[in-house]
Amino acid sequence: MAEQKGVNPFAIAQQQFDEAAELLGLEPAMRAFLRVPMRELHVTLPVRMDDGRVKVFQGFRVQYNDARGPTKGGIRFHPEETIDTVRALAAWMTWKCSVVDIPLGGGKGGVICNPKNMSATELERLSRAYVEAVGRILGPEKDVPAPDVYTTPQIMAWMMDEYSKLAGHNAFGVITGKPLALGGSAGRGDATARGGWYTVREAANELGLDLAKATVAVQGYGNAGSFAAILGKELFGCRVVAVTDTQGGVMNQDGLDPKAILEHKKRTGSVAGTPGTQPISNEEILELPVDILWPSAIENVITGANAGRVKAKVVAEAANGPTTPDADAILYKNGIHVIPDFLCNAGGVTVSYFEMVQNFNHFYWTEKQVHEMLDKKMTDAYHAVLAASRRHKVHMRLAAYAVAVQRVAEAVKLRGWV
Repeated sequence: MAEQKGVNPFAIAQQQFDEAAELLGLEPAMRAFLRVPMRELHVTLPVRMDDGRVKVFQGFRVQYNDARGPTKGGIRFHPEETIDTVRALAAWMTWKCSVVDIPLGGGKGGVICNPKNMSATELERLSRAYVEAVGRILGPEKDVPAPDVYTTPQIMAWMMDEYSKLAGHNAFGVITGKPLALGGSAGRGDATARGGWYTVREAANELGLDLAKATVAVQGYGNAGSFAAILGKELFGCRVVAVTDTQGGVMNQDGLDPKAILEHKKRTGSVAGTPGTQPISNEEILELPVDILWPSAIENVITGANAGRVKAKVVAEAANGPTTPDADAILYKNGIHVIPDFLCNAGGVTVSYFEMVQNFNHFYWTEKQVHEMLDKKMTDAYHAVLAASRRHKVHMRLAAYAVAVQRVAEAVKLRGWV
């Protein structure tokens, strides 16, 4: 979640942007403008804890670029949150919204805290304090937060309610990822993984890979990872052979039952030790000879040190920033097809955008309608990136940046900002 092994995630985001700017031949002023956030707010949050003492938390909200529309992005509650992580994620959200061609910019928020050590009432007070502090820069036309690491639909409900109090009216559209009873969207729960699978399906068609016979490994068994495993089996008949979480992992070459593993994790706190499996580590799972590898945990897990040992045919990045730039070059050289994070995991923000549209119209769609529209958005985005990859003869991440940055730069230019 935070910086891994001294690697600054925002430095990586900027390095990736610089490559795209070079490829596109962007003028110096446009490069300078798009390289950094347009605005960021740092806040100090005093919160009364259950024992009566006041604890002071630090929080952030970064609005990276709003040329194409209101900024959009999650809020993380994490003990190792840093402003540079939030900046990087806000940048990636900008490119993510652009690559799937939805009319939003990119933002991100975070609070340095450990929600695992906090009660529900403490989390509610912290959530409301955060919105009270950053509320002046939020709003359906300005900046729309969503859940992220260690934040939930319930936390989003508290935040929406607090903003509504400040605004003096119901403002369901200010937050997405809400419970269905408060204007949430059908199909939001598994949207990140489902959208990712739509891009994997298209990649498999391009590569001549039969998904019904494909093997899958998933690193990280949170929302995106667990749904990636479950949907791979349910939608395409894939054989899931290994999954891991922070505590360890399990493997069975004959195939795992993703739902049974999720139940085991809910009971015990980890996938490790699921009956009928062998143990596997987070490092080992990345190097398994599988057809599809889903890095779904944290940043910077595929690096220059281990990329040469990755044997998957397709790397579907459900996590943000799991592959470092030096690893990208190695994977591309070795013929491994990477579906980059801000394309692969854009299903979440796409359905969040659908949630905003439904909130604005006070009219709600069926889950089937949401799935169909998500499929079209993700399929179109994948093929736009694939075409750019072939046109420029570059790997898929650089191609995704080229598509996304070009669209944002065009909006900036048309508005007369640069």
